Amino acid sequence: MHLSEITHPNQLHGLSIRQLQQIASQIREKHLQTVATSGGHLGPGLGVVELTLALYQTLDLDCDKVIWDVGHQAYPHKLITDRYHNFNTLRQKDGVAGYLKRCESKFDHFGAGHASTSISAALGMALARDMKGEKFKAVAVIGDGALTGGMALEAINHAGHLPKTNLLVVLNDNEMSISPNVGAISRHLNKMRLSPPVQFISDNIKEQVKQLPFVGDSLSPELGRLREGMKRLAVPKVGAVFEELGFTYIGPVDGHNLEELIATFQQAHQHTGPVLVHVSTIKGKGYAIAEQDQVGYHAQSPFNLTSGKANPSTKPKPPGYSKVFAHALVKLAENNPKIIGITAAMATGTGLDKLQAKLPNQYIDVGIAEQHAVTLAAGLACEGMRPVVAIYSTFLQRGYDQIVHDVCIQKLPVFFCLDRAGIVGADGPTHQGMYDISYLRCLPNMVLMAPKDEAELQRMIVTGVNYTDGPIAMRYPRGNGYGVPLMEEGWEPLPIGKAEILRHGDDILLLGYGSMVYPSMQVAEILSEHGIQATVVNARFAKPLDTELILPLAKQIGRVVTLEEGCLIGGFGSAVAEALLDADVVVPVKRIGVPDILVDHAEPDESKADLGLTTPQMAEQILNAFFSRQPSVLNS
Repeated sequence: MHLSEITHPNQLHGLSIRQLQQIASQIREKHLQTVATSGGHLGPGLGVVELTLALYQTLDLDCDKVIWDVGHQAYPHKLITDRYHNFNTLRQKDGVAGYLKRCESKFDHFGAGHASTSISAALGMALARDMKGEKFKAVAVIGDGALTGGMALEAINHAGHLPKTNLLVVLNDNEMSISPNVGAISRHLNKMRLSPPVQFISDNIKEQVKQLPFVGDSLSPELGRLREGMKRLAVPKVGAVFEELGFTYIGPVDGHNLEELIATFQQAHQHTGPVLVHVSTIKGKGYAIAEQDQVGYHAQSPFNLTSGKANPSTKPKPPGYSKVFAHALVKLAENNPKIIGITAAMATGTGLDKLQAKLPNQYIDVGIAEQHAVTLAAGLACEGMRPVVAIYSTFLQRGYDQIVHDVCIQKLPVFFCLDRAGIVGADGPTHQGMYDISYLRCLPNMVLMAPKDEAELQRMIVTGVNYTDGPIAMRYPRGNGYGVPLMEEGWEPLPIGKAEILRHGDDILLLGYGSMVYPSMQVAEILSEHGIQATVVNARFAKPLDTELILPLAKQIGRVVTLEEGCLIGGFGSAVAEALLDADVVVPVKRIGVPDILVDHAEPDESKADLGLTTPQMAEQILNAFFSRQPSVLNS
């Protein structure tokens, strides 16, 4: 059987180990070819090929439910659940999603883009199953890095309290999340995985048993269980933590040995109550370059399979916002030992790996634990340190109560740096940075700012580090800057709550925020071609607004447009409208931004076109709203 023939995972039933190995090779080949062509997550899926095949051979996927954590480890799952033939559309507009989506396949039982959710969801399904008198198996597959997330530990704690609720947790242990794992849990798993007695027994007992008469190459299930029992006796602490929490522990198991995996999963299904199978895998398995650089090949842009190097760009690009952020923060931290960079397992993504390399004592990685990261920063701030919490906009949502309860209420000077704010592209709705303006603007004591370009980003970093009157947040987009000259020295903080006028005009007022400032200037150019002159303001701050500048301009000009790359509900435009209303400045206002919809995976330019956020589209909206005309050039 060829991988292309598999449209239902139950077709794996009855296949021999040799046949499964052939399917595994085909999965890796398809996986590598697809990601090399279009980009995507590489290492996670390559590491769970055998795990997926072995698990699915022991389940009835017409009724049993497998809940995958995060989702980027589920590419093999997608390839054997009727998505092989359109897998080449991975992460492309209207194509296969890079994460799990319930609407995409009946086998995607729970949507996942953020870590640490699988055990909670699987336990909820198991409890519903028991309440309804149904019989299906509920399985959560979770990476070891996700165990640093408090939600996963909360779910384990709850499941262990339910000895009659059948639940299987498969721990995919590859010592990695995106970056190497941190913390006591990871250290404990390493001890379990690398314990000499465990290694000796795993490597040698099978060969020893083969020497017994009448055994030969076959290892019966009974002898397999004997091997597991001897491993447990040899290392009493193996699995002790999980067993104390109420789980039956099995492992560690070689995550690339199909025969051993199948036998282990079959054994696990025989137990009553919560069971944890500890599977040791290699991230990037089967592609030597990815095995050797597990951080770099967690995800890749299109690349050459032979060399492993990214395809050359047609022209040099300006530095990315994350790179500019990292450079500026390192430079400031070199002169201020109180600056502490904090990441939640995203050192490379946020650029804080540069701080780690240069000033390791001023760098903290808390693992996938955004809640802890926020309150840790609050504690540091209490003692006079200058914590800089660099987290993607979408991930900071996970620490919202901590922002309110531990930072804002106590008015602590924590600097939040929100990378990937706005439209992020191929990662889809779980990763779009749409909501940070809204969810932070409503909080007392919080200051919000966004730079128009990479040079202003430098100044805002200085502003955030030097601001001591309470929490302050800066959002900035994914991708490259505009290529404006960067400042090498003499960085001055910006005055809090002060905007700047970039262009003067009497016909309409355009208020741009962050990544929409340059597009506002382009819109103004289009309008000027039709005899309409715009004043363009770089707002800089969504809170506090520069009402001293905005209100008189709005009153004088009489037409206001706000432009933002975020959700309209509660966003920057809402802030402007509220300020005008409160000041009794009654003028027409048009808000341009992301409407009340989820933005799916696509190239950012494709998403913007769908949302009406290209500069010609925005100019057209303004002309239609205020000037009752629609120039044909905008439709070309």
